[in-house]
Amino acid sequence: MEENNLISLSQAVEAIKTAILQGQYEALKDVNRVQLAVYFAIGKYLSNNTRRLPYGASALKAISEQLHKEMPGLRGFSETSLKKMRLFFEHWKMLDPKSCVATHGSQKTESCVMTHDMTIASSTDSFGKLESNNMIDIYHSIAIPNIVGFPVEDFFKVPFTHHVEIYRKVEDFQARYYYIRRTAEEHLSVERLENLIKQQAYENRATIPNNFSATIPNSTMARKAVMTFKDSYALEFINTEEIGERDKQDVDEKVVEQKIIQNIKNFIMTFGNDFAFVGNQYHLEIYGEEFFPDLIFFNRELNALVIVELKIGDFKPSYLGQLTTYLKILDLKVRKPHENPSIGIVLCKSANKDLVEFVIQEFDRPMGVATYKTSDDMPENLRKALPSIDDLKSILSGDKNFEK
Repeated sequence: MEENNLISLSQAVEAIKTAILQGQYEALKDVNRVQLAVYFAIGKYLSNNTRRLPYGASALKAISEQLHKEMPGLRGFSETSLKKMRLFFEHWKMLDPKSCVATHGSQKTESCVMTHDMTIASSTDSFGKLESNNMIDIYHSIAIPNIVGFPVEDFFKVPFTHHVEIYRKVEDFQARYYYIRRTAEEHLSVERLENLIKQQAYENRATIPNNFSATIPNSTMARKAVMTFKDSYALEFINTEEIGERDKQDVDEKVVEQKIIQNIKNFIMTFGNDFAFVGNQYHLEIYGEEFFPDLIFFNRELNALVIVELKIGDFKPSYLGQLTTYLKILDLKVRKPHENPSIGIVLCKSANKDLVEFVIQEFDRPMGVATYKTSDDMPENLRKALPSIDDLKSILSGDKNFEK
């Protein structure tokens, strides 16, 4: 029995050592991509075999010790590291080219797509022998499961340490995809990734993109701020088709602002009952320069002034710089000593939420970005079912002669 164990250990060490050496050669071309391929291949090998070795729990320790004896100076292949590689494979098993019909959650992968330069792993048929003895062949012949939404390129850009953090703390695959994309796009540090996962960034995507947790010291108040604002508002009382004879292209923020002022009760009811209207085009002045924020409210629950800046187009990062200026002046010139720092909201027609989250963290004032829809944006059949602007006015004014 001991002789068989020794042979098994020798086979395991030789197989992993070969993969490491061949991977080091390929890594000259693409370090992170090939490193993940090697780790996935080794992880698969260990998963398929070490869990049933006679010496059980001590298998990874024995393999690691022997590897270091045969390859002095080897780094990154401790018992703990080998365990992470094994789990890396097991958490992403559906990416194995021989697992095209494997499922993750309730989603079944329907097909596999053969690709070049998109390596994940080699396959293993029997203990002690990788099916392919050439890591270069492995690198160029891997099948990526055709999984909807899987971020292929971003997956390979994410370092192994970040992958470990993601698979350890995130079970849902769509959530994993989200953190993989953000890590790749924003070059997140492990610490920043940990914070995002801890803050449940994926689960909170339905909330308004904001920097409240970073700019409002009181965590309870920061949570209240998140709950106070929606990420999208339906301003159904605004119908630009009924505003004069002007073209829609000529309808600017001032027009939308005036319609809000005319329907301020509806607007406040849309935003929330704790809002009180302070003014529009509110005059602010500093160093001889004048500024006019679109709308200013006071929120009783937050005990803070709220600036709402209206934009008729897509979100632009420059809007946050403008809003920061307004907030600084408002806090210096208008805010009362007992009030909390003012909050700013950019209200625009559309916004890339990932871009907003990326940009907004660089600003030191509490801000969020929300979108809005007017009646013009509603489906035609739904618009026809709603009462006209005149009918709404009659309802609001209590006109008894109004008939449905």
